[in-house]
Amino acid sequence: MTRTAGTAPMLVLLLLLPLLVPSVSGAQDQQPLWRSTGLDPSLWTDRPESEDSPMMESYTGNAVISMSVSYQESHFSGRVEGVVVIELFEQWAPITTGNMIAHVESGLYNGVFFHRVIDDFVTQSGDPTCKALGAYPVTSPSCGSGGTGETIPLELDGNLSHVDGAIGMARSADPDSADAQWYIAETEAHNLDPENRDDEGYATFGIVRDGMSHIRAIAVTPTSDDPTGIEEIQNPASSAGRPIYQVEILSMEMIGVADPYGLIRNPPEPVDSQSSVVSSVVRVITFPLLSILIVAAVVGVFRARTDKPVLIAQDDGILVAELVIDGQMTE
Repeated sequence: MTRTAGTAPMLVLLLLLPLLVPSVSGAQDQQPLWRSTGLDPSLWTDRPESEDSPMMESYTGNAVISMSVSYQESHFSGRVEGVVVIELFEQWAPITTGNMIAHVESGLYNGVFFHRVIDDFVTQSGDPTCKALGAYPVTSPSCGSGGTGETIPLELDGNLSHVDGAIGMARSADPDSADAQWYIAETEAHNLDPENRDDEGYATFGIVRDGMSHIRAIAVTPTSDDPTGIEEIQNPASSAGRPIYQVEILSMEMIGVADPYGLIRNPPEPVDSQSSVVSSVVRVITFPLLSILIVAAVVGVFRARTDKPVLIAQDDGILVAELVIDGQMTE
């Protein structure tokens, strides 16, 4: 009987254990807070030129970046600050977008400047060594060739191309050498698409959704090899111009996900509100009930271990098992 009394509480504990496991695993699967913020694409009006491409559409759940920039468009203009909104196509480029999101969340791009600007082509940034040391343009000698040292493979998808406003990964001659640097196409640049090249091409992974006018202004800022800053006068040999006036990324941050149908902003009401109330009540009482059962199980184990021993008596040659309970002897 003593063995049975000790086993029952242990069985109760084993039955309760699975009820506790989901809460632990659920905490580990938590998404960052920005993933629960739905953004309305209809509010993004300063867009690139439209083209017959799947990239023109926003897709529910795609990560969205906000990039705050500061630049001087011409020799005689003042500094301008603006915000550029970028949607990432996670469904078509999961490795590349994951790399970008990790860098943004770590703050890698904050304070970095655009180190390569070519009007009517691309504006390039993302090198963490391209930060002004004291006064611009003084910077690290590695600016333009720097990175984190961790590369990703070339990730291509038939839905992605170099449409106007596309963001792509910069790389060296090795197709799998993309690291942290990226560029934004200031116009369509399909000559960079893999089908139009012999070196496997370049990978795009997102597009500007708002603030494209800032990208166009940055593209015509005076540079080291095109110092006029006049769009009509261009150096045909321009290939690696550094802006004369710093074009700085003040900050980059994840602000939410695309929500074209309002499913995240306005989640549907529960079908059965009564069952929702019952579910809430069950959650409220579950923890206290579990606590009581666990305490009872522990007490049962303790009492089972301290019960008085079974007495064995002999009556007319027959062994009779007797247990002392509360001072009384029973058979």
